[in-house]
Amino acid sequence: MAEVQVQEKGAKGGKVRSKKQSTRVDMTPMVDLGFLLITFFMFTTTFSKPNVMDLGLPAKPKENTPKPPPTEIKLSNSISLLLGKDNKIFWHQQDNTSLTDQNLNETSFDREGIRKIIEQAKRGAADKTKFTVIIKPTDDAVYKNFVDILDEMAITKSEQYGVTDLKPWEKAIYDRKVGNPAGAAPATK
Repeated sequence: MAEVQVQEKGAKGGKVRSKKQSTRVDMTPMVDLGFLLITFFMFTTTFSKPNVMDLGLPAKPKENTPKPPPTEIKLSNSISLLLGKDNKIFWHQQDNTSLTDQNLNETSFDREGIRKIIEQAKRGAADKTKFTVIIKPTDDAVYKNFVDILDEMAITKSEQYGVTDLKPWEKAIYDRKVGNPAGAAPATK
C-alpha cells in the first residue's frame, strides 16, 4: 500500500530544519488488481458466435457417372421469386407465354408479404411433397435480400428450393416492370 518515508537532512550551522516528508505510492497491488479484473472479464464474457446458414448442396458427381436428365418442375408445384433492386421482390407462377407485366406481382420481405405468398402457393400446389421455390436474383439484387429469402425458406419449411438465373423472357418483363430500359447496365453499388 502507500507508505510515507521520512528523510532527515543534516544540520547546517547548528540550525535544525524541519523534516520534509515525501510520499511514495507502491503501484504493485494496483497492477495486480488490474490484471485480476482483466482476467475475470475475459473469462466471464461471452464472445459472439458466428452465424452460419446451413445449405444442403448436392454431392459432387463422380467423373464417370452419367448426367441425369434435366428436371422439369410443373408450374402448379412451384413459385418463382425474382429478387430486384431497391429491396423489391417479385413473384409469379407463369410460363414464358403467359407472363405479363400485370401478373408479375410485387410484394415485400415481411411476414405479410413473401411469407404469406409462399404459404398460399404451397397450399395451392397440386403435389405438396414436390412444391419447389425457384429463387432468381437479378443483377441489381443485394446479398442481404438473398439471405432474407433463404431465411424465409427455413421459416416456411420449404425444403425444396433452387437458385438460378432469370430467363430472357422473365428479364424482359422485369425490366419493363421496374423501368429499366432494355439492355441497360445495372447500377453499381
